Amino acid sequence: MTSGQTQIWHNPRCSKSRAAKAALDEAGVDYVERRYLDEPPTAEELRTVLSQLGLEPWDITRTGEAEATELGMPGWSRTPADRDQWIEALVGTPKLIQRPIVVTADGRAVVARDEQSVRSVL
Repeated sequence: MTSGQTQIWHNPRCSKSRAAKAALDEAGVDYVERRYLDEPPTAEELRTVLSQLGLEPWDITRTGEAEATELGMPGWSRTPADRDQWIEALVGTPKLIQRPIVVTADGRAVVARDEQSVRSVL
């Protein structure tokens, strides 16, 4: 992860992701766009972002996706002992990561699916 600069984990095909990027542009935020489907996070990067978000991996998993169903994720346990299994699945199939995620230069992070969430880190 780029240190000292805001970053957006972006999927240009996603309308929520495009809206968050537009909000950052409108606010004049200097940021790095990470197309996380092309450049998936490492397990360590994902752990760091989860810590910044204050969430668990299952909280940011798109369990309704076909890939999640194929992996059986909707039925997976959600305990601290299961955390690594979830993280490895997200790293291996980044499409399952909820988007967009904005991480600020000062270490705050948000799943920026609506305008209010984006504004909370501006």
